Amino acid sequence: MGAWFENFKANIGTWFESFKATFQLNFIDDNRYMYLVNGLKNTLIITVFAALLGIALGIIVASVRTTFDKNEESMRMRNKGLYIVMKIANTVCKVYLTVIRGTPVVVQLMIMYFIIMASSTNSVLIAILAFGINSGAYVAEIFRGGIMSIDNGQFEAGRSLGFSYFRTMYHIVVPQVIKNVLPALLNECIALLKETSVAGYVSIQDLTKGGDIIRGRTYSAFMPLIMVALIYLIVVVVLTWLVGKVERRLKVSER
Repeated sequence: MGAWFENFKANIGTWFESFKATFQLNFIDDNRYMYLVNGLKNTLIITVFAALLGIALGIIVASVRTTFDKNEESMRMRNKGLYIVMKIANTVCKVYLTVIRGTPVVVQLMIMYFIIMASSTNSVLIAILAFGINSGAYVAEIFRGGIMSIDNGQFEAGRSLGFSYFRTMYHIVVPQVIKNVLPALLNECIALLKETSVAGYVSIQDLTKGGDIIRGRTYSAFMPLIMVALIYLIVVVVLTWLVGKVERRLKVSER
């Protein structure tokens, strides 16, 4: 028993020394940990601004689509010009949703980088635009579902008070929609964070690319990739905790 224990201690000591040497090689030597720090910074910048752009686009697209769906007949009867404008806008929104949701985000990113904005040198801005446009399509459906879930009686109540359709939306419907879709919206932000891991395809040093650079310098794949996965996991766990807290607060406020 004593010999086994001594052998176990020796193996543990050898493993620890090997782990320490590998950790130093990958993260301490030449300050290679900075690749992860800078990558995480770029990942968070892209995620935050792409999420804001996606929310803005999503609200616009959802508003156009729901306004047309709910008022198509009345616009056709009362204002032919407005009906034509809204019909064109609704068609454009449908095409946008079909194209964006029907193609991979990495392909959209590469089209934005190599074709649409090939003359730009700001790769982070290009990534923000690409991921923001992609996220906007999904946010639009989240908001549209939230608006369509509001009972028509709410719209009728607003109109009976003398509100226009847009004032009814602003004062009565939108506050309820935001409350209903907030958890789904936060979950979309979590998904967006993970989607940005493909930004390295266009030479952006995001978190994943930072780990890949370390792997290329040290020829050690295990520790850099595990560290990248661990950082993503920690960020996602924190965001998931925040989503859960928001959902619990919303449930309490409904009582």
